[in-house]
Amino acid sequence: MNIKIINYLCIMKWRSYIFALAAFVCCIAAQAQEFEKHFSDSTLRLDYVFAGDRERQAIYVDQLCKSARWYGRRQRLNELPLAGNGDITVSEAESGEVIYRHSFSTLFQEWLATEESQHTPRSFENIFLVPFPKHKVNIMVRIKDYHDKVMAEMTHCVDPDDILIRTIGQEERQTPYEVVMQPKDESRCIRIAYVAEGYKESEMDLFMQDVATANESMFGHEPFKTMKDRFSVIAVKSASEDSGTSVPRKGEWKTTALASHFDTFYSDRYLTTLHLKQLHDVLAGVPYEHIIILVNTDTYGGGGIYNSYNLSYTRGEHFRPVVVHEFGHSFGGLADEYAYGDSDPMYFADTEPWEPNITTKHDFSQKWQNLIDEGKAGLYEGGGYLLHGVWRGTEDCRMRTNQEPEFCPVCRQALTRLINFYTE
Repeated sequence: MNIKIINYLCIMKWRSYIFALAAFVCCIAAQAQEFEKHFSDSTLRLDYVFAGDRERQAIYVDQLCKSARWYGRRQRLNELPLAGNGDITVSEAESGEVIYRHSFSTLFQEWLATEESQHTPRSFENIFLVPFPKHKVNIMVRIKDYHDKVMAEMTHCVDPDDILIRTIGQEERQTPYEVVMQPKDESRCIRIAYVAEGYKESEMDLFMQDVATANESMFGHEPFKTMKDRFSVIAVKSASEDSGTSVPRKGEWKTTALASHFDTFYSDRYLTTLHLKQLHDVLAGVPYEHIIILVNTDTYGGGGIYNSYNLSYTRGEHFRPVVVHEFGHSFGGLADEYAYGDSDPMYFADTEPWEPNITTKHDFSQKWQNLIDEGKAGLYEGGGYLLHGVWRGTEDCRMRTNQEPEFCPVCRQALTRLINFYTE
């Protein structure tokens, strides 16, 4: 090839690179300006009560709190990471412009599928974090049923100058914590807080050992391993009066930092806490977004709720796979891929699940068709607790069994997309 042509091509290639880099820098600057236009570098904590029964549901404001610094995303503010079972939308009161959105799932919605919800109304605490607005905003909270229909919705106005917004998380009152892992870019990272539950003050060395084990296991899995430098990790040393956690079926009730317990919804190994205000009070002021609660117990179990928290037992042979599996729920919005039977379904043929790793084939095109075309995945019936009518992408996966050592290609793809959403 003529040397002049080669030089011309090289120049054009570098020009394209420079133009692309300039566009990327301009995009980052624009996103930063958009955040600064609407928000201050603080967090608005929204405490709600979700209440009702199978027939009627309602959402109520409990209290509003403010803490220094915002530790969530500063880009793609008006987009949802995933659909979730509910969402929260922040809009400028004057113009109606949507300036922030986020999605979630709740224990309340899970409870609505239980027999108890048919005859006994109950209430559940729910906490959401949004960047602190500079001007009056309207905040809309919605929760949806298993057919993706809105079943409860509430909108309220927040004035950032409201004197009844409580200031929390002052440095002198923060729960002690240690930095476990630092990201490459503090401004574009995903923040994880490991929280101690059922560890006495004298057991904090044991907690830190468990944090090291959990973190090693987490970042030994793809795509977390390859994308490790996009995460910030801390360990929050919340001391408990008693060791362990409550096991109601055995009549064991402990006094612990987060009041966790087994037997949630009368399921033996379902380990949760219903005291979310207590949890977020422990975390007030520390740099956190996603929460992993390590529970000092040898009773097998755990639980994970999308964009809320997850819990894992620590004193057993399945600790490593369980903590990763539950993070798949709470961070990745991944569904369980195992099946129990076909009673009490949560998934239906007329609705495509929002979770990225299962399908009813109602609207499959945006899921993992690309992986099927590449020969990396298929359609295997059984998942979402059902034997029939729900399909997963592979025979086995970390979201199906403790024995499978990795996330399947479908889950890895979904997690990669989500990490990119938060950090690019």
